[in-house]
Amino acid sequence: MKFNEITKKLNSSVINSSLTNHPDNNPNIVGLAPVDEAIAGQLSYIEGDKFAPMVNKTAASALILPLDEALQNQASERGIAWIATKEPRLIFAQAINFFYKPFHPAPGIHPSAIIDPSVKLGKNIYIGPHVVIEHDVTIGDNVCIHSNVVIYPQVFLGSHSILHANCTIHECTQIGSNCVIHSGAAIGSEGFGFVPTPQGWFKIEQSGYVILEDGVEIGCNSAVDRPAVGTTNIGRNTKLDNLVHIAHGCKISENCILAGQVGLAGGVKLGNRVILAGQVGVANKINIGDGVIATGQTGITNDIAPGEIISSSPAVPHKLYLKVSAIYKRLPEMYKTLKRLQKKIE
Repeated sequence: MKFNEITKKLNSSVINSSLTNHPDNNPNIVGLAPVDEAIAGQLSYIEGDKFAPMVNKTAASALILPLDEALQNQASERGIAWIATKEPRLIFAQAINFFYKPFHPAPGIHPSAIIDPSVKLGKNIYIGPHVVIEHDVTIGDNVCIHSNVVIYPQVFLGSHSILHANCTIHECTQIGSNCVIHSGAAIGSEGFGFVPTPQGWFKIEQSGYVILEDGVEIGCNSAVDRPAVGTTNIGRNTKLDNLVHIAHGCKISENCILAGQVGLAGGVKLGNRVILAGQVGVANKINIGDGVIATGQTGITNDIAPGEIISSSPAVPHKLYLKVSAIYKRLPEMYKTLKRLQKKIE
């Protein structure tokens, strides 16, 4: 595909950005690659100062650049075709769609699938080998259900959603449109509820259910638990990475991102646009406000006000954490100084 053709397509599909004109250089682009691995015939991108020196080193035939005239001049001097934008990473993400299409089988039902007669099926559905769908399930149009998926009774699955191989959807779960559940995930699994008695732990039956709103994505081997009563909710367009655990009764709002190995205890509430980096843990019934960012391995034990950036365990403001970290490295030296001062005082 010629670079000018890619540029025209990007201009017609661009989201919240605009592309500047590029020099009259129109190489043939056959694929995409990271800027430090790209070879002739490939398109890549530059985002931020860290990779800016790669403009003079990369073998890519074309680049998506930030609005930086110096970088544009460097690319032109090396004969590299380019376009420039405020959001190079976003434009590169859109360019990937011109070269890669995810596997999506043609509509049809494999003969090995077991589907209860009460199931309501929409149009243009794919149901793969050894899928099991229990009674009173409703499946919308253009849904794709890959091999070995198990869907318990009374589940609703919205249109254009994808269930990847070996995921499990437990009873009464409601999944919106354009959702993606990746392999090994369990949606609507039992919450962890037990009451201590003199005879041991008494199990609390988990009679609630899970609601995933439109555009939710759940990563591989993640679990979203149903509560004893009520619902566990995940809001529109929220994305969960692999190995994330959402406990019973959590309420996650819209456009949140939870990275790998995040764990939420029961009853946690997240506002809109919350970002929890890898291995963040949140204690029971904590409220986290809109726009909060928690860096990796943060332990959250108290409510967090909207807009805060937090780190460490227990969580503190990120700027304070940076100051404390700088002091921490000097503790051996400071301890020696303290011992000398003690001796002088004595």
